[in-house]
Amino acid sequence: MLVLLVEDDPAIAGALSDGLPRYGFEVRHVTTGAEALASHPAAGVVLLDLGLPDADGIDICRRIRAVSDVPLIIITARSDEIERVVGLEIGADDYVSKPFGLRELVARIRAVTRRTAVRDQAVTATPVDTQQLGAMTLDRAARRVFVAGAEVSLTPREFDLLALLASRPGAVHTREQLIEEVWDSNWFGSTRTLDVHVGSLRKKLAGAIDVQTVRGVGFRLEQDGG
Repeated sequence: MLVLLVEDDPAIAGALSDGLPRYGFEVRHVTTGAEALASHPAAGVVLLDLGLPDADGIDICRRIRAVSDVPLIIITARSDEIERVVGLEIGADDYVSKPFGLRELVARIRAVTRRTAVRDQAVTATPVDTQQLGAMTLDRAARRVFVAGAEVSLTPREFDLLALLASRPGAVHTREQLIEEVWDSNWFGSTRTLDVHVGSLRKKLAGAIDVQTVRGVGFRLEQDGG
């Protein structure tokens, strides 16, 4: 698998370029956002530093996610949780904070690529699966969502979360179940990520569906505010 490493720190880039091949990965190293945008279509996973010399990594993440579902892990030295949450909200699959260990990074790469493979297999196995919930139409086969006929743009993880909640409207899904099925049981990040994605769905699908919090348990989906 080709790992696109977008990192301008030569020490980190050198260590990863030397270390990742020992775990079976091929590494292509670039140092700028412009190179990342040009190179990501060939990658099996993208490791994206937020502090780039020519662009903000958050913007590069947003631009990649607008055209591709490639697994993307943010690498950052920034300690501000808000920036990491923003990265996840716009479509990053995971993040690691510097300094980090090579084995941890490899585990995260394997986890996000495994989730992507499972998701793609599910799409292939479901030729037609359209669900109507009030004003919202969920097309699982095409991975598209419409409200009153207008398409709503969701990140891959937002779509996975919505599809799971919509699989049993009105039923409560525990936080543990949602984390395990959408992020998988090997998720290393904070459960705050789930709350961020729920909040994003509420904003994007306001007036069509309502993701209600069941305190101390999890979430359930109701249509039209239920």
